[in-house]
Amino acid sequence: MMPAIFLGHGNPMNALARNGYTEAWRRIGRELPRPRAILAVSAHWFVPGTAVTAMARPRTIHDFGGFPRELHEVQYPAPGDPGLARRIRDEVLAALPVGLDTSWGLDHGTWSVLHHLYPDADVPVIQLSIDETQPPAYHFEIGRQLARLRDEGILVMGSGNLVHNLHAYAWGQHPREPYDWAVRFERQAQELLRAHEFQPLIHYESLGPDAILAAPTPDHYLPLLYVLGAWREGDPITFPVAGMDGGSISMLSVQIG
Repeated sequence: MMPAIFLGHGNPMNALARNGYTEAWRRIGRELPRPRAILAVSAHWFVPGTAVTAMARPRTIHDFGGFPRELHEVQYPAPGDPGLARRIRDEVLAALPVGLDTSWGLDHGTWSVLHHLYPDADVPVIQLSIDETQPPAYHFEIGRQLARLRDEGILVMGSGNLVHNLHAYAWGQHPREPYDWAVRFERQAQELLRAHEFQPLIHYESLGPDAILAAPTPDHYLPLLYVLGAWREGDPITFPVAGMDGGSISMLSVQIG
């Protein structure tokens, strides 16, 4: 059975970097069973509605500004899988309104990490959007439905950040120590994950002020819930990547299975 994984993607420049995070992503790519396909849930496709990309050749989306030309020139030419997209709509998520999308592609939440996990871009990739109108429990439930894909060798991958507060981020400054609230929330989340206590994480806003500071907007947090939904009894939960960037961006990865 294929594992499922949540990756803290952080700064888009990680696509070009060789650092502790990107080396760990490369190691994960070598150690995971080779997937038949990847279903990616990225923080950067956060729209009203659920859709799945259904094109044979998804474009590489450079959905950012203010970065070097070199980053805008990166291409990740992984193939899509329209047949898998249709099956997810018609079978796996048949009880939900799911559209087939032919205009989006692969945003940097997806390709910046896959550029290291699978640098040859030879594994088919489709993306599933995050419906911004729905509560966290809705996204966890979609993850539960997607769990069956693991039996078929499909990697369910969430990409976001457990702690993601850009207002507090140390832009252009020397590396700074993580904020106390960021460390406390990350530690609390890890304790809950180790205990397989997912309900507090689904209703994360109830965890107090640290959670509100850690996830002032839900977009980067919700991809984690899709991966937690894919958990099955007996699956170990591990953290193959850790670290805090700029004081307020958690690079923690959570692997299921």
